[in-house]
Order: sequence, then structure tokens, then C-alpha cells
Amino acid sequence: MLIEKSCSELAALVGGTLKGNCPHGLTGVASLTEALETDVSFLGNEKYIEQVLPSRAGVVLVPESYGEPVPDGRAWIVCADPSKAFSSVVALFTPPPVTYPAGIDKTAVVHETAVIGEGVHVGACAVIGAGAVVGAHSVIGAGCFIGEKAKIGEDCLLYPRVVVRERCLLGNRVILHPGVVIGADGFGYNSGPQGHEKVPQVGIVQLDDDVEIGANSCVDRARFGRTWIQRGTKVDNLVQIGHNVQIGACSLIVAQAGISGSTILGNGVILAGQAGTAGHLRLGDGAIVMAQAGISKDIAPGKIMFGTPAVERKEFAKQMLNIARIEKLNTTVKTLVKQVAELQEALAKAQEGGTENT
Repeated sequence: MLIEKSCSELAALVGGTLKGNCPHGLTGVASLTEALETDVSFLGNEKYIEQVLPSRAGVVLVPESYGEPVPDGRAWIVCADPSKAFSSVVALFTPPPVTYPAGIDKTAVVHETAVIGEGVHVGACAVIGAGAVVGAHSVIGAGCFIGEKAKIGEDCLLYPRVVVRERCLLGNRVILHPGVVIGADGFGYNSGPQGHEKVPQVGIVQLDDDVEIGANSCVDRARFGRTWIQRGTKVDNLVQIGHNVQIGACSLIVAQAGISGSTILGNGVILAGQAGTAGHLRLGDGAIVMAQAGISKDIAPGKIMFGTPAVERKEFAKQMLNIARIEKLNTTVKTLVKQVAELQEALAKAQEGGTENT
């Protein structure tokens, strides 16, 4: 069913201030460059500020700092946080989320000793091993594998093809996207002339309440003890988390980041895309590692690190400035070398002339 809202209704929904007037109803959402007259869009990043006026969007959610006048037939909704407000608008116009009816699909394989809570959905071809526990109202998607004695908390959502291996623990409201593997063996070998002897990986993985892990990410089981991701931490797609890693509460690990074994991250740490750490390190609370940075030593709380090997922001800016000067310095050096050669040649000629005169 088509939902249509007026600009004033949307302003009330997000608690924003309406400027201008869009005379027709709004029926959808889109980016600034793709929006039509009946769409709502938003300015969440200043790099896109030049796209607002050319956009066809009937309504644009803008920050308080945006001062351009509203064109005729369009409207701005001024918000403290346009990106957050836009999420409410998206939810209004998009279809409701998929629901999963309680029950076990006839093609699923559930061991007789497994404990399945009230209202659980087990999808087609899922496998739940001996002694496993699935908490109330959780969803085990099609093709998932839950290993022996693994424990899944309440209200968890495991999308298709998730693997939770034996004895691993998930808290409540954990979300695992397709292809996630929890509890594969850690990467540990004793190497010698005859090859690589596998080190047994006998620990577990523990994910606390409200952890979310993106598609095709892997969290390895501990060599002993646990690999532990604490409450509210969010992990993006294609992330590798090694054995015995600990990640504190409410951290953010962005796509293609890699955390080597036994590294400990504090609370609220951010690893941006493709950032990586060596093993056995400590990153303090609130530390930020920027995209593609490589961490080779401990990081104090609150530090912002750039580059490989990573350095603090001020030092990184200094290095980049020096790199930018290299070409100019090279040209200057060549000029000086040429001038010195000319002076030496002139001096040699002068000395020769003086000798002849004597």
C-alpha cells in the first residue's frame, strides 16, 4: 500500500523545523542525485552540500548550519542530526521487516538433546547439534549450523548460512548476517623444517548482548579460554578477528579490518576500513584507527592513528607535508648542485689564469 505524507507531517515526525513548502505528497526516499519530486532526501555530509539545490527532492532534511534559501515548490526540514532523522523517514516508507513464524522446518535437522525455546524459528536445512540451546524467539535461518553444546540467547537473528561451532556462546539480541563463521579454529602452528604442526584450538567464542556481525566475517575460537566480543559492539562485513582477541563494549570494526590474535581493544574503539593490528597489543578506550592504518604497538586511550606503521594524527600530517615538499626540494637540490658545479668550474678557470700570469 502506497504511503503518502505531507512535508509538515514529516517535520513533526522527526521533530524538525519546516522551511518552505512542498505542495504535493511525499511517497518515498532517495539520494540527492536520484530523488524525484515526491521523494525525501537528506544532507548528512558536507561533501554533498553542492547536490542539495540541483536535487529534485521535494523535501530535504538539512542541518542547522545549512543556510541556502528554499526554492519554490520545495521544503527543507532543519534537524539537529539529519542522518538520524532520515532513518525514521526511511522506516516510514519502506515495507515492514520480514517476519519468521515459530516452528521447525521439516527439512531441518535438530538433535534430540538440543533445547529449543518458545517461539523459535528454525529454517530449511538448518542443523542444530547435540546439547545445543536456542533461546526464546530466536531465528535460525536456512542452512545454518549450530554445533554441539553451543548456546544461542533470546531474540537472536541468524541469517542463512551462519555457522556457530561447538560450545560457542551468544548473548541476547545478537545478529549474525549471512556467511558469518563463529568459532573456526584460530590460526596457530608450530613451524619447522618438516612443515607446520597445528596447535590445538580448544577455546570458545563469546558474543555478548546486542553484538552484530556483518556478512562473511569470521571470529576464531580461542587457543584456550575465549575470544570475547562485548556488549553492543558492531562488526562490518569481511572482518577477521583472530583467536583470543577481546573487543570492549560498543566498539566499531569496519569492513576488511583484521585483528591478530590476543590483541585487546578497549571500550568504544573504532577500526576503520582495512585497518589491521599485529598480535598481543592493547588499544585503549576510545582509540580510533583510520582506514588502512597498520598498528604495530600499543595505543593509549583516545588516540587517533594514521598510516603504516601507524602514527598519531599530528605526526601523520607532518609526514604528509614533508612528502609533498619532496619534489620541490629535489628541484632545489638539483639547482644547487648545478650552481656549485658552475662555481667550481669558474674557480678552476680563475686559478688556471692566475698561474699563467705568474
